[in-house]
Amino acid sequence: MPDGSRRLRQLRTRSAEIFWAMDRALGGDQPPTSVQRLAARYPLRVGMVGSVFASGAFALLALTSETHPSDLVLVLVGGVLMGAVFGLTARGERARQRRLRRRGVWDGS
Repeated sequence: MPDGSRRLRQLRTRSAEIFWAMDRALGGDQPPTSVQRLAARYPLRVGMVGSVFASGAFALLALTSETHPSDLVLVLVGGVLMGAVFGLTARGERARQRRLRRRGVWDGS
């Protein structure tokens, strides 16, 4: 069994290396903008605001056609899922900024 856990650790390490290499290739070593700093500071709020806006957009789409009661459930579920995507993206940005500080690329100001 130790061999399996070692391979899992290697896979996790390699996956992280690939992720950060892609991040660097896409400009991830650049200091964050003010909007990115704000999103990283308040990921839960970003998720909630994203959820409200997504739910509103989905509700507008649902109300323009014949609305069935199940459409309203889909509006809420879709909004919550989109809010989760926005919130998790903000959490990822927080991790990226933490890594930039740790590597000395950005001083946090």
